[in-house]
Amino acid sequence: MMKLLRSLKSSKSGASAAEYALIVAIMGGLVVAGTFAFGTNLSKTLTDTGTALEAESTTSFKAAPAAP
Repeated sequence: MMKLLRSLKSSKSGASAAEYALIVAIMGGLVVAGTFAFGTNLSKTLTDTGTALEAESTTSFKAAPAAP
């Protein structure tokens, strides 16, 4: 039993897993913060661009002239 406890004490695999979990949690937090910070502005910009493209495509469409 003591041999098992000593081997667990010297094992570093649990610490590595915890470090990776912490890195993933921090990166997830950054993604959420970025979404809140830029999400509304990005959505508005994309909506405005789509509206402008749609308006341009409907107003500037001209039929090709008929061949003589």
